[in-house]
Amino acid sequence: MKYNYHVPVSTYTRSSQYTPTYHSPTYYTASHYSPTTPLYTPAYASATKYSAAPHYAPTQYASTYRPASTYVPSSSKGSRYSAPRRAGAPPPRKSPAPVAPVAPATRTVHFPNDIVFQDIVRRGDLEQIGRFMRARKVRVDTLFHSGMAALHEAVLTGNLEVVKLLVKYGADVHQRDEDGWTPLHMACSDGYPEIARYLLSIGASTEAENESGEKPAGLIDPDCKELVKLFEAGCV
Repeated sequence: MKYNYHVPVSTYTRSSQYTPTYHSPTYYTASHYSPTTPLYTPAYASATKYSAAPHYAPTQYASTYRPASTYVPSSSKGSRYSAPRRAGAPPPRKSPAPVAPVAPATRTVHFPNDIVFQDIVRRGDLEQIGRFMRARKVRVDTLFHSGMAALHEAVLTGNLEVVKLLVKYGADVHQRDEDGWTPLHMACSDGYPEIARYLLSIGASTEAENESGEKPAGLIDPDCKELVKLFEAGCV
């Protein structure tokens, strides 16, 4: 009768006959599939699974993962460098103090004593001349690089006091320079009548000739009347 198309239509419209039982609302009710036994309860979904076993308890990881506030870098702790040093441990190394740049040494020039003495004579420093002579730092008859001795230098400066002091310390009034000039030659040539008079008074020779064959009187300037009179006949 299931495929009989001659069955009156009314036979197919009866709800009680063709209504499938598996479409019945009562068949799919929630109580039919509701898990009533622990058999359908997933073990991994149980909320008490990790709280019942001691090794899964949350307290197992509490000691390992410290709160964020405990992760303070050790380098920033004040007690890291303030702790007392271990006995026998070497002292901590200190940074070397900055070394100040060393200024280059001042270069000093030391001149020979004869050059220094020549400068002193030219300046007419009587005190320094006396110190040099008493300390015997230089010989009074030493010829300087200029080719003259100390007495020649003193005559050329026109300082009669220096001439007298050098003579006092043993300067030779007859000493010649590299050109054969005596101190009297220089006094007459440069126009120092007072020095010439003093040299003549202590025995300077008027007949001494230099390498050019000139005598002191031959070097006198005619305009220097005082020297001319000094060397006139009978005046020397």
